[in-house]
Amino acid sequence: MALLPNKIHQGDCTRKLSEIEAGSVDLVFADPPFNIGYEYDVYNDRRSGDDFLQFCKEWMSEAHNALKPSGTFWLAIGDEYAAELKLIAQKEAGFSCRSWVIWYYTFGVNCVRGFSRSHTHLFHFVKDPTDFVFNGDNPAVRVASARQLVYADNRANSKGRLPDNTWILRPQDVPPSGFATSHDTWFFSRVAGTFKEREGFHGCQMPEQLLGRIIRVSSNPGDLVVDPFAGSGTTLAVAKKLGRQWLGIELSKDYVKRIKSRLEGCRVGEDLDGAADPVRSAPSTSQGKKKVRFRNGRPVVPLDVDTENGIIDAYKTSCEGFSTDLVLCDPELNEKFARACKEKALPGDATAWNRLLLRIRKSGKLPKLDSARQRLTSSEMDAYSAASEAALQLMSLDYGLTLDELFCSPMAAADFDQLANQFAGEQEASAFELRWAAMAIRKRAKKSKALAASHFQDWDAKQLGRTIPLERCTSDKFDHPAVYVLFDHSQPVYVGETTNLKRRIRQVLSADLWANFGPASLKLLNTSDQQQPQQGLQSHLIGQMNPILNSVLLRPNYELVS
Repeated sequence: MALLPNKIHQGDCTRKLSEIEAGSVDLVFADPPFNIGYEYDVYNDRRSGDDFLQFCKEWMSEAHNALKPSGTFWLAIGDEYAAELKLIAQKEAGFSCRSWVIWYYTFGVNCVRGFSRSHTHLFHFVKDPTDFVFNGDNPAVRVASARQLVYADNRANSKGRLPDNTWILRPQDVPPSGFATSHDTWFFSRVAGTFKEREGFHGCQMPEQLLGRIIRVSSNPGDLVVDPFAGSGTTLAVAKKLGRQWLGIELSKDYVKRIKSRLEGCRVGEDLDGAADPVRSAPSTSQGKKKVRFRNGRPVVPLDVDTENGIIDAYKTSCEGFSTDLVLCDPELNEKFARACKEKALPGDATAWNRLLLRIRKSGKLPKLDSARQRLTSSEMDAYSAASEAALQLMSLDYGLTLDELFCSPMAAADFDQLANQFAGEQEASAFELRWAAMAIRKRAKKSKALAASHFQDWDAKQLGRTIPLERCTSDKFDHPAVYVLFDHSQPVYVGETTNLKRRIRQVLSADLWANFGPASLKLLNTSDQQQPQQGLQSHLIGQMNPILNSVLLRPNYELVS
């Protein structure tokens, strides 16, 4: 029987990797023992060189077999065996090397008769050099450029930049752009013993932000991430927080227990521990360092009077009196607004102009609307609202963007459209419909959470009905409104409400992306109408069950007892 995802499996990594279904894994991250005599509780880290290399050849070959044809393998290793393992991975396991990254860290290991160890090698391997995942445009992977950080230049690309390779002499003198996302030297502090995020039971704990970069760039929401040396559980915790499926292998029974406890304590959508940008200081220019404002870790685009007037004029001439929300949701209207800004030679790009438009709206300086706001009813959106919500949740986790930031970026918005339609299945919808449904979720979120607190805080999830296989829910018997919970085995996947359960389940069964999350059964509470208290029940269940695909916007703020 193949190993199940979203579980930590105890045992030998080579044997357990062989038990994973071949070609089912999207990303393997491995931080194996370095064979330098580290004191683990059960593993012997003092093997002979030949024995260690044979061991690595065996488990890397099994990792290759477990990966999909488009899969990716990241390997962390120390100096002693870096070159040998690179050759084994390429020549014997069958991988192709894309990058040799150096993770540079502070709190390095002091050496008496040599230079202090302050780096680890990170090899980026793929099975197929022409077909692999590399999300280089993900805003959570990219970093602010020197134009943004140093000069506060409003001509800077709002997406930030990808970096080049770097030699580090004095890290305190390096500009923020010196350690950037696709440089092959990455700067993250080791998780030292005094750090709040330190788990305490494993001495080789990696920082969550480092794993976040790797998981975001080399996998997509819903993909399966495997760590054959789970250790302190960081890879699995980060994968869970970022909306991935995860599977861990660990030799130590004690570590397995501690990893389970750590994973039970983290939730889908939680922020990663540690600073996302470990080098915050910027160097001085000849005129002195300019002050740069940040919001959510991103530079705020400067707004002078001429730019403000230009944005307002572009909005008036191109948006036909429609609301800014509609401008963001309608790709044609948004492109028309961007062309108007470009014709006025405004600094920035479409993302920056959209963000400035929202800032000006907040200040109350936009003209009053001439056109009635376009609306879609809940019944009209019901056919694809679950698809929009799941895509919104996964995009928010993966890109680290709010809903407004997501739709301000034409690239991110297009990614949202594509992801939502993969969930929509037979109910494929237009980009406007999908985005508007996401806006509607945000609009009703506050009311839903208030209803959860006032009507359902003491409601017990056990009041849900018995488990029903999904295939049985496509008959006319289920042609009615319902609040329901989708399960993958015992794992909650999604809490939904719908005006037609039969149609919704047919959608789930027909869409490939729903299948990635393995929903096989549901529990439901029938509703005779779609009155507001049922919205509250959905929010309450989201807060109680922490399903992977529900928007964090709908989670109630009160604490729930499991």
